[in-house]
Amino acid sequence: MKRSTLALLFASLVAATPAPAPGTGDQLLAGVEAVAESVFGDVYRGAEHILDSVLHSGQEAVHKIEDQIEAWTVGEREFVKQDNTVYERFRHESFPGYQIRLKEPKLCDPTVKQYSGYLDIDEDKHLFFWFFESRSNPAKAPLVLWLNGGPGCSSSTGLLFELGPCNIADEGRNTTFNKYSWNTHANVLFLDQPINVGYSYSESGTVNTSPLAAEDVWSFLELFVNRFPEYSDTLHISGESYGGTYLPNIAHVIHTKNKEIRAREAQGLLPKPKVQQLNLASVLIGNGLTEPYTQFASVPEYACDGPYPVFDPNGPQCTSLRAKVPTCQRLIKSCYQYNNRLTCVPAALYCWSQMFGPFQQLGLNPYDVRRKCKKDEDGDLCYRQLEWVETFLNDDKVKSQLGAVASRDFKSCNMQVNQAFMMQGDGMHNAAALLPELIEDGVRLLIYAGNADFMCNAIGNLQWLEGLETSFQADFVASKKAPFIPLHSKTNKPAGFIKTAGGKGQFTAGNVTYVQIYEAGHMVPYDQPEAALDMFVRWIMDVPLTLTTGDA
Repeated sequence: MKRSTLALLFASLVAATPAPAPGTGDQLLAGVEAVAESVFGDVYRGAEHILDSVLHSGQEAVHKIEDQIEAWTVGEREFVKQDNTVYERFRHESFPGYQIRLKEPKLCDPTVKQYSGYLDIDEDKHLFFWFFESRSNPAKAPLVLWLNGGPGCSSSTGLLFELGPCNIADEGRNTTFNKYSWNTHANVLFLDQPINVGYSYSESGTVNTSPLAAEDVWSFLELFVNRFPEYSDTLHISGESYGGTYLPNIAHVIHTKNKEIRAREAQGLLPKPKVQQLNLASVLIGNGLTEPYTQFASVPEYACDGPYPVFDPNGPQCTSLRAKVPTCQRLIKSCYQYNNRLTCVPAALYCWSQMFGPFQQLGLNPYDVRRKCKKDEDGDLCYRQLEWVETFLNDDKVKSQLGAVASRDFKSCNMQVNQAFMMQGDGMHNAAALLPELIEDGVRLLIYAGNADFMCNAIGNLQWLEGLETSFQADFVASKKAPFIPLHSKTNKPAGFIKTAGGKGQFTAGNVTYVQIYEAGHMVPYDQPEAALDMFVRWIMDVPLTLTTGDA
């Protein structure tokens, strides 16, 4: 299995990028610019034909839509047969060029209603999704979108490894029931995005920036809720890792498009039937990369003085890491200011290689520093179960039930997509800057983080949230840490702590909230499933996370 997530985006660069010679900040900056020219230039010159293939010529093993597709109607429902697979097809006159193809699988948890299939965009881009209805009162449960990160990693890994209705088992030959699934009290959508991730595919290229990817996600959500208005009451969007970059962009597009739809409705410009707007209630980000300027600067503090220090605070590694922060921040600041590839890629090259390079030599799991990582036993991602996910989703019978393209080889992570985002410096942009407008307009924000994750550590996530300029900032910074105790905990022991601001006194979960989960790594629902579910349910129900059993 190809390596994935944030660490792997720059793994080759860590090895290829030399440490700059000692000197002044200007000398360091000159050094990284030279490195960027050398490494980045060589990558572009040497791999340009590969990237052109990705961006303009499409992926290998993609599905070719047949010129003739058999179609028929049953009542008001339309069906199509494509490559011997029958789908329901849904189109909406307000979204020309878009359609959804649906199937109703019985995998994972056959006791709940499921839908899977594709959003087709102009017969060129095809986003795969898998939906599970809530196990309890689906008519009143909110709709929740879940995204994994990478960039380039399938949300099916989150489904089968973390928070979905079933857990991968038996080396990928089976699944087991997950009693801590997030669809316990929510209707949950897992989406493979951007295109060419997981089962998603394109015939003419890929998306290489989060703003472009966000437009496709918005299109999918619009068609989904217009096909299934019973799930349109409330929407929460959630994810982890690089989802911290995706989600603010998606929320921004939803918010902007809703304003446009309302304006057009007021002018009577929208056709009938009426477009179902997306009622975005909140954004949930777990161990995300959202505000790099602050988060990269937190690496020395986490590595040397955090809850699980990996270096001697007074040793040479910590001294070196601290010395590299000013140059890293200077480069990221330039990316923020000029917002282009020429400034953002050098920031990525320097900050990832210099701030994370020393950790790579320790043999530890970067997603959970409490554990060793033996690649020959655990796989490149340090969790063997993630390889099982690929085995399961490449089974022909599974593909058939899901309506997935039979000829497409499922990969947990697509490194070509990963590299395409890298070549734009996408991960160095300030996604947090998109959040204040949303928050002021009533969209709530939950940032949660496992305290054993090195990649997107809990310290940096709290620090950038404290620096987020909203009307809740002063109250959030001044708020005291409160224990987070799951309501059904047998030990009544804190599973973490909470900081929150906003809301209606002590009767809601707040407008801006941070939860740190103890003894959890990058993937909180995997390490602490009970605490993660308790946090999630309280958040979507807008119930105080500070509530304890004695208060209930």
